[in-house]
Amino acid sequence: MFRFVRNLVVVLLLAAIVAGGTVICTSTDPLYATEAIIGFPRYHRYDFLVKQVGQKYGVDPMLLKAVIWRESTFRPDKLGKNGERGLMQVTEAAASDWARQNKRPGFVPTDLYSPRVNIEVGAWYLKKALQRYAGKDDPATFALAEYNAGKSRVDKWLDAANQGSSVTAGDLRDTISFPGTRGYVDAIIDRYHFYQRQGHL
Repeated sequence: MFRFVRNLVVVLLLAAIVAGGTVICTSTDPLYATEAIIGFPRYHRYDFLVKQVGQKYGVDPMLLKAVIWRESTFRPDKLGKNGERGLMQVTEAAASDWARQNKRPGFVPTDLYSPRVNIEVGAWYLKKALQRYAGKDDPATFALAEYNAGKSRVDKWLDAANQGSSVTAGDLRDTISFPGTRGYVDAIIDRYHFYQRQGHL
C-alpha cells in the first residue's frame, strides 16, 4: 500500500511539473507565468475581489489586476516610499476623497491595508481618470499616467504635446518627462494585454 501511494505521489508530481512546464513554455510571458506558478496563492488570491470591484466601478478587472501587479506584486501590506499603501498603492489624499464622496466618516489610512478597501479606492480613482479621458484614442494610457504622476503633471505633458484636443496616447507618451512614469504606463498596458490574450485573470 505504501509503495502504491508513493508511486501515485511521484506520478502526480511529475504531471504537475509537466503541466507547469507546458504553461510556461506556451506563455507569451514565460517569466510572469513562472512567477505566477511559484507564487500561485499570492498572484490569484484577490481575483474574485478584483472582478467584483471592477464590475462595481465599471473598470476592466484585467486592467485593475495589471495595476495591482505593477504597484505591489499582490502584497496587501506594502508601504510605498511616499506613504502609499496596499495592493494598489493608494495615497492618503486619494483615499480621503473616496471616503468623503462615499460617506465613510470612520475611514482611517490604515484601512488601506484591507484588500477590499484598497481595491475599491484604487478602482474609484482609476475610473474617474478613465472617464476624464474617455474621448481619447486610448483612455487607459492617459488614466495610468495620471494614476502614477497626478493630474497636474499629465496636464503639463498634454500642453507640451501642443496637439490640443486631438492629442493621442502616443503624443502623451512622447512628452512624459518622467522615465519612471513612461515605464509604469508601458508595463501595465503590456500586462493588461497579456491578461486579455490569455482570456482570464
